[in-house]
Amino acid sequence: MGGVTSLFLIMFLIAGFAFAPLGYFIYKFTQENAKPFGETEPHGDSESWILDLVDKVIHKAKEIIQKK
Repeated sequence: MGGVTSLFLIMFLIAGFAFAPLGYFIYKFTQENAKPFGETEPHGDSESWILDLVDKVIHKAKEIIQKK
């Protein structure tokens, strides 16, 4: 019977460590401002040369496909 109890405690500790990040995320998300990671910039709002290059490549590919 002691083996079952110790196995239960060990599994309970492992589950606690496994679900701790989820619990922390839920705790931070339910705070007043509901922003768990603070002020983050939405994806795509910042301009960069990589985004410009990708945009140009996409437009060129669309032009090539439409010509066919």
